[in-house]
Amino acid sequence: MKNRVNQLLTLGLGFAVLSKEQIEKSVSKLVEKGNLTKLESKQLIDDLLEKGEQSRQKVNDIIKDRVNQILSEMNIATKNDIHVLTERIQQLEEKLK
Repeated sequence: MKNRVNQLLTLGLGFAVLSKEQIEKSVSKLVEKGNLTKLESKQLIDDLLEKGEQSRQKVNDIIKDRVNQILSEMNIATKNDIHVLTERIQQLEEKLK
């Protein structure tokens, strides 16, 4: 039983794209078939949701890193670059007054 649960946990990334309702529905089927108890199903749902959130966060981090790398390679001004230049312009305008 525990081995089966561990196998299901390895599918966490696949479940990462599923909604909570879809996960609960899939796990309910396992309970109906007698593969899991109610208690095990609750823990499995929690584990899958946690793994899904972790996977989403990792993917988001990878995408952010890659986008930043591409923008850097394209030599495009960042929001911070623009902010710094705006402040410098304001300071120069004040000096000219």
